[in-house]
Amino acid sequence: MDNNLLQKYSAIAQEIQSEVRKVVLGKDDIIEKILATALAGGHVLLDDIPGVGKTTLALAFSYATSMDYHRMQFTPDVLPSDVTGFSVYDKKTDSFIYKEGVAICNLFLADEINRTSSKTQSALLEIMEEGKVTVDGINHTLPQPYVVIATQNPIGSVGTQMLPDSQLDRFMVCVSMGYPSMADEISILKGRQKVNPLNDVKAVATKEDIMAMKDIVSEVYTDDKIYEYIAAISDETRKSEMLKLGLSPRGSLALARAARAVAFLHGRDYVIPDDVAFIFFDVATHRVVVSAKAKISGATTKEILAGILEKVPAPKLTQGK
Repeated sequence: MDNNLLQKYSAIAQEIQSEVRKVVLGKDDIIEKILATALAGGHVLLDDIPGVGKTTLALAFSYATSMDYHRMQFTPDVLPSDVTGFSVYDKKTDSFIYKEGVAICNLFLADEINRTSSKTQSALLEIMEEGKVTVDGINHTLPQPYVVIATQNPIGSVGTQMLPDSQLDRFMVCVSMGYPSMADEISILKGRQKVNPLNDVKAVATKEDIMAMKDIVSEVYTDDKIYEYIAAISDETRKSEMLKLGLSPRGSLALARAARAVAFLHGRDYVIPDDVAFIFFDVATHRVVVSAKAKISGATTKEILAGILEKVPAPKLTQGK
């Protein structure tokens, strides 16, 4: 890998994070994980309560990266065609013309995805998985780069329904922003008194830069010991008595891809065990299902995964490779 290119684009990635941090305070790890997911070619599920800045976060990323941004509030009456688009008859040309759906953009915020119908959820997840839209038998390629940030209300909120495990598995990571600290909230209150901080976010990268960074991430060196480490962690989740459903092979692949992106964001062209550990919980939490034994004992998913990560010894690498 060209070291000059690595340093150049790693610096751009840091600038992107700095711009987003202007409006999203105290959530540096979340910002880094979302950018890593985008560069790894994945999609993000934000499992959080309303009003903590999910839309602001997505907007800040779109401004800083020059990506086209669309947002849709998912409600029970949203149709699949609203997401994917539809064909309409044009009398002048005596043919059908494709009208793009709201999901056709670079960065799509699917707000409260667990409030809409299963059919509409499936339409979006098909787009995420295949990278194209099929309407009336005709394929329409999505613009690149393409990232979906979907949000869901905590289960128990009015009008929500859980996404099936098979659909949750399509998201590379699931993160939660949570409430800001008191100091950060005071800064937010002061910063919003006269101006909208989003107006200060500058475009520091182009869509071409994002694609170039994705290419670099795909070339980040991953030692065989790292692959064995990821496989061992995944295997341990499947053996654990505290988990009814362990990490799927798709989850293992997502962990490896995300770890490469984390390494790149840290300015390295090779993966170390800490990169895997940094993103592990976000890749695994929404993919595993706790067992009845775990529920009886009161153990949380994060506690179980932390025990597994501690149990599997991290490999020792010589000079990083």
